[in-house]
Amino acid sequence: MILEQVWNTAPFLKDRLAPPAPPGARLIQLGDDPLGFLTILQNSHLIDLPELRAHQLEDYFALCLSAHHATVATFVPTDVDTKIRGLLWRESRDPAVLGHLLELTLQMARWTLHGISTRVDEVANSGPVSGHDGERLGALAGSLGRFLGLHLLPLAEKAETAIDEELNREAVAFRIALHEPGHELLALRLAMSLTHNVGDLDQGISFWDGIPADHPTKLRFHRLAHENTRPYQGTFAAAAAIYKTALAAEGHRHYPLRPIRALRQSPDLLLPLGPGLDDWGALIGRHPSLTPADRVEILSALVTGCKKVPNQQGYYRALAGWRDTAQRTFDVAAENASTTVQKLMREATFRQILAVPRISFESTLRKKVAAVRKLN
Repeated sequence: MILEQVWNTAPFLKDRLAPPAPPGARLIQLGDDPLGFLTILQNSHLIDLPELRAHQLEDYFALCLSAHHATVATFVPTDVDTKIRGLLWRESRDPAVLGHLLELTLQMARWTLHGISTRVDEVANSGPVSGHDGERLGALAGSLGRFLGLHLLPLAEKAETAIDEELNREAVAFRIALHEPGHELLALRLAMSLTHNVGDLDQGISFWDGIPADHPTKLRFHRLAHENTRPYQGTFAAAAAIYKTALAAEGHRHYPLRPIRALRQSPDLLLPLGPGLDDWGALIGRHPSLTPADRVEILSALVTGCKKVPNQQGYYRALAGWRDTAQRTFDVAAENASTTVQKLMREATFRQILAVPRISFESTLRKKVAAVRKLN
């Protein structure tokens, strides 16, 4: 079932699968290289689903973590969040088993993002920052709560150190971008990633049982986007301030685009972080895998999405980028769209927003980042 979900949203990954593992291999042992998640997916037949036996908990966790890594930046992520952030950590009290789960979660940081995400940004020597880091933080938080609850202090210290190091890394990257003139749009994208990532951290903490609200570790990591007097120099609160003023309407789950199977056929078409989707829209206008009928479906979803998702700008920018760089395919798609879609496109407000030049739109975003920069 999980593997079917992966191929449904990312069929292009089938072309990248690794050779089968030798007989007797364990999934939990296959994740120690950049393509480890693909190796695990390739060998998922090694565990007995759906009747998972107790001793296969580690391998099932490996499968869930790999499936989520492979799909979280696609249009239809696999729905295993609660398992990797909390539920599976509760299935064992054995320090050895839990330690193996932690080691695989740490290995996740080495898994490649190439070909599975276009939502990755890099600053100086800080390494890539993306929403995948939040998924790892959420899983690490789930582990930390379990370790604290069972008084497994060496494991808890290891998980806490990993969380702290990741938060520091992201904070450094954001501060560099925020204070570097000309990097405002980069800071904007990082603000979205950081805000979502500490939200994932909070989700992992929500699974902590029996740990009081005033526990020092919980105070250290919980609600970082809402406080500026705690560790990391208030960086995550600053990122959240940008998110709130410029990006809150862009953080939706893109349900209007999820039914479009043509968008799932190539990693080229994975959706970047909004709202600056001009280049993605231009790609839609010219990508060779898309047929005229596909483009009608995509244009219709974007136009109706402009109405369904109040105040968002990303879909307008995608349409503007498409129109400005591939006018012919844009016009053909519009001409073949339904009368309802054509009517929406004729509305004065729609045409007014679509007419905003890219340079003007991005200038407005830069000013919002600059306003936060003055306060930090």
